[in-house]
Amino acid sequence: MRNPVNLLSGLQNHSSDRSYVYERLYRNLYNRDLFLLAYQNIYANQGNMAKGTDGKIIDEMSLGRIDRLIDSLKDESYQPQPSRRTYIPKKNGKMRPLGIPSFDDKLVQEAMRLILEAVYDESFAKTSHGFRPNHSCHTALEQTRVSFTGVKWFVEGDIKGFFDNIDHNVMVEILAKRIRDQRFLRLIRKFLRAGYMENWIYHSTYSGTP
Repeated sequence: MRNPVNLLSGLQNHSSDRSYVYERLYRNLYNRDLFLLAYQNIYANQGNMAKGTDGKIIDEMSLGRIDRLIDSLKDESYQPQPSRRTYIPKKNGKMRPLGIPSFDDKLVQEAMRLILEAVYDESFAKTSHGFRPNHSCHTALEQTRVSFTGVKWFVEGDIKGFFDNIDHNVMVEILAKRIRDQRFLRLIRKFLRAGYMENWIYHSTYSGTP
């Protein structure tokens, strides 16, 4: 079984070459050690004690449970659960919808995130600081301090309801430019279409991403 750090490093070696196409990503999800790394990344998150729609929490995780997940990924019988919708307050007093996935889904999502991060991160612009390793508001401010000397005004903008309105087909088409692995793309579509439960009523998701 390949060491997950070496596995991800191997993928990252081609990240900066935007013409490089990844053809065999899905098989990396058979790696138990990759799931152990994913578990290590997320187990301390406070939200893991919140139950998803399957009623399970992180305390019930085991190697056997990971192996069963991998088996279901191998035969593509794995099906993400609908997320449990709740609401959290925003700074402006309004409420933001939040989807709480099952812990199994969180684990698979984190394993996929590690792979996608290795595939794409080195190809991102140096001015992109959001949701990236070793990048933050602080690195953005430092770049601003060094590069934007003499500037007096900055304009902040935001896209209203961005994550709620992502077109699934457009998103997968963008991913398919560098990922030629239909099983991996099918799994992403499964997550996009998993839907959500609100007040124990199921809602389909035709756009947006959890």
